[in-house]
Amino acid sequence: MPDSQPKPLPLPDYDQLPAASIEHRIRPLAGAEVRQLLEYEQAHANRPQVVEYLTARLDQLDAGAEPTSGDPGGAQPDRPGDTAGGSPASPDSAAEPTEPLRHGKHSF
Repeated sequence: MPDSQPKPLPLPDYDQLPAASIEHRIRPLAGAEVRQLLEYEQAHANRPQVVEYLTARLDQLDAGAEPTSGDPGGAQPDRPGDTAGGSPASPDSAAEPTEPLRHGKHSF
């Protein structure tokens, strides 16, 4: 009797992962695992950014790249990476809070 249970995905909680963290989490995976994620992604959420990451990683692996060591379960933070241009904003450069104007009081 065939097993009706789907094969588990190689990344825990894949459906809840933000696209930005998937690029880093797939680095330790072998080609078959990345291919499995790509097929799953295309059949479900089909997020263009994630499809691009998975396809690019498959191309790298097919060209001879090796999976890197790492933890597919959470080595990278689940937040977007740096923006292309970077941002000078930080808590250190934030404006000091000001008191809101009282009713009837104007600042002009």
